[in-house]
Amino acid sequence: MTEDPDDAPAPQPPPLPAALLEPWPVILVIATGWLIATVLTFTVGGLQHWRPFALAGLAIGVLGTTIFLIQRRAARRGSRGAQSGLT
Repeated sequence: MTEDPDDAPAPQPPPLPAALLEPWPVILVIATGWLIATVLTFTVGGLQHWRPFALAGLAIGVLGTTIFLIQRRAARRGSRGAQSGLT
């Protein structure tokens, strides 16, 4: 008797290391990159046309980080509408 391949459980991937689940290193690296880009657009004359993009990148980063912090606080508080898995 042969086993049906559809009945076999799918293999589960191993869990990610804790270091890869931390959002702060990613947030800090990207924010630093946008900050450097913004400083360069104001100090290097040839990059002045990139100022709106650099400022928009900073603003979107601040907005995204704010939303993340609000969601994480709600998840820690136990709010029903909060995302799960934020620590």
